[in-house]
Amino acid sequence: MFTRIPRAVIITSFLTAIMVAASISAWAQDRPTEFSFRAIDGGTVTSESLRSKVVVLAFGASWLPLTRNEMEGIKKLADQYTGRGVAAYWVSTDSENPKSKNFVSDDELRGLAQKYKVSVLRDPEGVISKRLGVDQLPSVVIIDKQGTISGTAGGLDPKADLAKQLAGRLDKIL
Repeated sequence: MFTRIPRAVIITSFLTAIMVAASISAWAQDRPTEFSFRAIDGGTVTSESLRSKVVVLAFGASWLPLTRNEMEGIKKLADQYTGRGVAAYWVSTDSENPKSKNFVSDDELRGLAQKYKVSVLRDPEGVISKRLGVDQLPSVVIIDKQGTISGTAGGLDPKADLAKQLAGRLDKIL
């Protein structure tokens, strides 16, 4: 009975599925983002406090081999865009629970922050990163001045220059 489905029905169904997926993706990138991170220096960084800036959030974990590359890229980007309304942070998704195998203390993160000269925020267990659509580490989320997600980059090429990859995106939204 269903062995001969008209080709037009299959193509129409396929195109409809693509359009629905594209509209969901566009909705996800256009929605305002609300977040509040605890900085390792004791302060709080919120979406509201950064509303007039372009925000680069580089999500990672201290135990990942690509963390060094990601932190170096974020530092380079922060230096390159100093005074241009860009705030760049490295966000640790490491656990704050000492019983967790992924536990990292604030002191250990302060050591990384000093070594790579980056601002470090905490997202224990990746709660905010998941809400922002991050599905792999390392990943980067760029938020425009209005507070909406402007771009994402999941996974990193260890040989690529992260700052150079992101600079083109930042220049477009500044």
